[in-house]
Amino acid sequence: MGKKSRVKTQKSGSGATAVVSPKEMMYLISELLQKCSSAAPSAGKEWEEYIQIRGLVEKIRKKQKGMSVMFEGHREDYFSDLMSWAQENGAACDGFTVDNFGTEGYGLRATRDIKAEELFLWIPRKMLMTVEAAQNSVLGPLYSQDRILQAMGNVTLALHLLCERADPASFWQPYVRSLPQEYDTPLYYQQEDVQLLLGTQAVQDVLSQYKNTARQYAYFYKLIQTHPAASKLPLKDSFTFDDYRWAVSSVMTRQNQIPTEDGSRVTLALIPLWDMCNHTNGLITTGYNLEDDRCECVALQDYKENEQIYIFYGTRSNSEFVIHNGFFFQDNAHDRVKIKLGVSKSERLYAMKAEVLARAGIPASCVFALHCNEPPISAQLHAFLRVFCMTEEELKEYLLGERAINKVFILGNSDFPVSWENEIKLWTFLETRAALLLKTYKTTSEEDISMLEKPDLSLHARLAIQLRLAEKQILEKASANGRAKRLHFQEKLEEGAALPRYEESDIALLENADADAKLPIILRKLEEVEEEPERPLQEHSRLLNGDKAVYGTVMEEANGEAEQENTQKVDSAPAFIESPNQKGQKEETNLSASRTEENPKENGE
Repeated sequence: MGKKSRVKTQKSGSGATAVVSPKEMMYLISELLQKCSSAAPSAGKEWEEYIQIRGLVEKIRKKQKGMSVMFEGHREDYFSDLMSWAQENGAACDGFTVDNFGTEGYGLRATRDIKAEELFLWIPRKMLMTVEAAQNSVLGPLYSQDRILQAMGNVTLALHLLCERADPASFWQPYVRSLPQEYDTPLYYQQEDVQLLLGTQAVQDVLSQYKNTARQYAYFYKLIQTHPAASKLPLKDSFTFDDYRWAVSSVMTRQNQIPTEDGSRVTLALIPLWDMCNHTNGLITTGYNLEDDRCECVALQDYKENEQIYIFYGTRSNSEFVIHNGFFFQDNAHDRVKIKLGVSKSERLYAMKAEVLARAGIPASCVFALHCNEPPISAQLHAFLRVFCMTEEELKEYLLGERAINKVFILGNSDFPVSWENEIKLWTFLETRAALLLKTYKTTSEEDISMLEKPDLSLHARLAIQLRLAEKQILEKASANGRAKRLHFQEKLEEGAALPRYEESDIALLENADADAKLPIILRKLEEVEEEPERPLQEHSRLLNGDKAVYGTVMEEANGEAEQENTQKVDSAPAFIESPNQKGQKEETNLSASRTEENPKENGE
């Protein structure tokens, strides 16, 4: 996950380079916590707040220099120990080895021919680092008394990982030593790299991610130093920001949801060895076998000996990949950008439009997605735009009469326009809206392409520019598509063409129908969104990346409670795991954490 091959190897810290008094450090930590817990900045002031928070963090990092405990040597030195440990503990791993794949980083290389759908890897529960394991560890006493840990399994996993790293006798030492020592998530970006994202849709998520991580670090630093239940934690004498950033990134790029032992609920876990797999397009092929109590993975396709074994991380946008996994996937068929739309309450026809939308199960104000492929809009967005552009007479047809209900069901079906005029209006609107969004960027696509050709561009700068270019290209495509559709329907109108008629058997339900609810839920990477469900706009929303940021939950210093972020479907709903042989099944819900693999394609941390 995240450019594994680019990680710098650090040597074990031998103590701070300068003596820092506990009182001085606690003062800085308190200042950081206060700054990160203050009210959200006014519009346009987010960057200024980020600079202030980053300045405090850098002060703390400078005073903590040399205090982090790191492993000697390179991570690849520990891969043989990882494989031996996995075999000794019941994992099936005789068909592959860990290898370096250049720009993709580390991944799994087949040591024999593997057939598509062949079960080639399984990892038993005892090897997984889970929230339950954390509760039964040295972290248990603090977990039982701290409501933040109880509410945020991802944070519990991060602290658990740090405690196990600090314990030379830990059962998980072979796994921990094999992890990257740095990542390519935006938490590791230089300030000038983050600045390249200003004006993009992704920047707010990046700034929120940094703020949330800094707030959590400050909170837990104070807790570890002052809470009686933390007195025996190995972190008490050395818990640096860099430590927490590393643990957060390790969990954010790897955590996944699995069922608890009795199958009654889900829990978060890190899955050793399997998380080395890199990403490619395809289907989810990993699941959890409750009968044998193990995570299982079947081959996505046929693999010849010496070929790299890939898995599919899910239908994530490049924004999600960059922010939560630390890589950009060039051939991402599921890339998309968000577009906020709503019917104005001051509009004369608001009540009628809101009613028609409600009958179709669509909010009057919503965040939709524009997709990189064809069609650029979902059936749900198509339905919304049709209602948005309806005249009073057209609205009455969907509200009154015997066939009104049936007509609602075909609102998102592109084969049955409301009227030629309505189609012209909605595609004109889309064309114009996408063009206006393009004007908010500080650079053009051509300028970005030129910058990417520079040979001395840093990896993180390249990721930022690739991401903002991808956003623009999606908007450019949507605008061009809107223009082409507008011209097409203008021709239909001028020709006097008859509108297509439908019969009851033609009725096509909108996206996200209940039929999907019957599909089993497959093991997914946290942070993953399934064709991002369109969702209501939230005023003053502090959600990170929709609502899926692992570390996006707000903590309040005053009462030590976790203020839960809105949990809309986007990937915050719990999911059970089914057998991996159901690889063709569609994922049901998405969670609010991050996938459990090494970032594919540029993922190889």
